[in-house]
Amino acid sequence: MNDAARKLAPLAKDQADQHYREAPNNLEAEQALLGAILVNNDAFYRVSDFLKPVHLYEPLHRKIFEVAGDIIRMGKTANPVTIKTFLKADEKVGELTVAQYLARLAAEAVSIINAEDYGRAIYDLALRRSLITIGEDMVNIAYDAPLDMPPQSQIEDAERRLFELAETGRYDGGFQSFNDAVALAIDMAGQAFERDGHLSGISTGIHSLDSKMGGLQRSDLIILAGRPGMGKTSLATNIAYNIAASYEPEVQPDGSFKAKNGGVVGFYSLEMSSEQLATRIISEQTEVSSSKIRRGDISEADFEKLVACSQMMQKVPLYIDQTGGISIAQLAARARRLKRQRGLDVLVVDYVQLMTGSKKSGENRVQEITEITTGLKALGKELNVPIIALSQLSRAVESREDKRPQLSDLRESGSIEQDADVVLFVFREEYYVKNMEPRDEFDPKYEEWKMKMEQVKGTADVIIAKQRHGPTGTVKLAFQSEFTRFSDLADPSFTQYEH
Repeated sequence: MNDAARKLAPLAKDQADQHYREAPNNLEAEQALLGAILVNNDAFYRVSDFLKPVHLYEPLHRKIFEVAGDIIRMGKTANPVTIKTFLKADEKVGELTVAQYLARLAAEAVSIINAEDYGRAIYDLALRRSLITIGEDMVNIAYDAPLDMPPQSQIEDAERRLFELAETGRYDGGFQSFNDAVALAIDMAGQAFERDGHLSGISTGIHSLDSKMGGLQRSDLIILAGRPGMGKTSLATNIAYNIAASYEPEVQPDGSFKAKNGGVVGFYSLEMSSEQLATRIISEQTEVSSSKIRRGDISEADFEKLVACSQMMQKVPLYIDQTGGISIAQLAARARRLKRQRGLDVLVVDYVQLMTGSKKSGENRVQEITEITTGLKALGKELNVPIIALSQLSRAVESREDKRPQLSDLRESGSIEQDADVVLFVFREEYYVKNMEPRDEFDPKYEEWKMKMEQVKGTADVIIAKQRHGPTGTVKLAFQSEFTRFSDLADPSFTQYEH
């Protein structure tokens, strides 16, 4: 026998003895659970909050569970007699008809007390099958090495699918029944009633803005835009810190935590370092000028305030990523990781034009921005969090006599306006009026300028140019430039200023 034959002989024997592995399943557990439901419909409610028809391995069992659930939710009794009319009469289960199989399931039913344990076992096996599918896809794609999917993209795709599996118990999308959607809407209304300020969304900490927007709504893409010097980053930082500082967790029945008020905030600072961002927040909270903090021009009392503020801020769930030129795929992967490890309720991106798209978009910047905004919108829906994305405006604003921004001023792509659920413009007339100061104080126009400056000094407009769920308009706020702080105006007549 030659060497090749000798090597093949044991291999052939091993293959003959090999048993092919079957996907993890437990048909006995599925039969026991269905039998318990058919005997006592209360068993269904013990598993319906986590177990779905897709989690059952046997197709017939899936159909039985789905039909039984529909009948029970209608307030009727699900038993072998009522269910069999909704199943194929000529279908065989071994030597039994479907009607006989249903009767056998009911006859051999276990106690309702064990129903939840069987449901958990079925659910865990379904997750294992999903993990196997993800693992097989990873191996096959890695072996094929397709040109359009480099290793980094494969890692990000696998991480996304694993995240979705961990969060929702499934890795593929699908239709949601209208009943489920209505239930979610009612839950949201109930939470708004119980939450401080009676807001359906997460409070920004600025009451006049909340009253117009109802807070930040989950899965919304909120574009915050303005020309340089208007205070985009300041407003985003103020809102981010307000949300994180008011974070109040609430324990859920499964032992996880959910934000009752405020939330955990992730802040992508592509323009400034984390130290610069922290300096702004400390300045805002202590009312010590950020320029003085950077120069070290502070008194002992100011320093004590800074130390006390920093100790308080260490407990605030605000996480900063200062990676410059991050791609939408990297941003999404890191956001999923943050939500999995620390939780996540709000995401801030400063700013869109500093992000990069995939190589597919090439040199076309409009396509790149479209890819980024579409990706941000999809990420908000996937993570179920509001995303505040800052954006620059085109120079067309400066060439107009009226400097107030318009939707057409959004820079580089119409997709920003299209994908956004809310578009906010920050406009400080003080910035433009200050630049128009007459050189000579004896100039006849000087008094006119001085009066105008007094009217606009320390104020800012947040223009709600687009809002899918509410009205548009303008909210007038106070702005303290030395502390980079936006807040509600003290005079109630300015709290909701309409044009």
